[in-house]
Amino acid sequence: MSVAIRLIPCLDVDAGRVVKGVNFADLKDAGDPVELARTYGLSGADEITFLDVSASAAGRDTTIEVVRRTAGEVYIPLTVGGGVRSVEDVDALLRAGADKISINTAAIRRPELISEISQKFGSQVLVLSVDARRVSGDVQTKSGFEVTTHGGRRGTGIDAVTWAHEGVERGAGEILLNSMDADGMTTGFDIDMISQVRAVVSAPLVASGGAGTAEHFVEAAHAGADAVLAASVFHFGTLTIEDVKSTMREAGIDVR
Repeated sequence: MSVAIRLIPCLDVDAGRVVKGVNFADLKDAGDPVELARTYGLSGADEITFLDVSASAAGRDTTIEVVRRTAGEVYIPLTVGGGVRSVEDVDALLRAGADKISINTAAIRRPELISEISQKFGSQVLVLSVDARRVSGDVQTKSGFEVTTHGGRRGTGIDAVTWAHEGVERGAGEILLNSMDADGMTTGFDIDMISQVRAVVSAPLVASGGAGTAEHFVEAAHAGADAVLAASVFHFGTLTIEDVKSTMREAGIDVR
């Protein structure tokens, strides 16, 4: 592979604490975000993603102070998302020390926000987070996946693969593809979803949701992911960054 695969621990933050659950529910406390970020930075993580998981649902802004403290402790790129609704929100987070900003709900509500942020700060700053799940009931999409909002609580009926493509066309520099079905299940990434998005998107693709073993990271990379993101397996000590990188190297995958 020509591009080295990035390994990204994700800090899902609620009320200033890192939490982790299954399918975004039954959240358990996983520690202090600043301490965890520092630990991951020292243990070989390539980036850190910080998501305020209740910001959009609760209608409040991402905690600037926690971002500032976290950014002060890590020397690898920091992506921040959750409750970002405007160019002004992006500006404030970048000033607090974020390197990249992730948007989801606000972009679906008003897609023009993608191009506004991209034009002002550059596409390399903007990550479009796509929280997708397999369609069910009366909902149908061409890909078989739909976009959800508010931490996976609300379906939109929007085709997830089409939306990822549109996001890049509008100026998103990276796609963070989260499988709501696989989230916290530790049974593997949704390879079908990753493959479908990879086929229509040229921008870097970050796979998220479902990591349980080091081999799962290998599968995601082979499906076309440029980076692989995980939370539970790192927070609770199931795997270390070096465990995963070692397994990926053995599989012939270039890692940083």
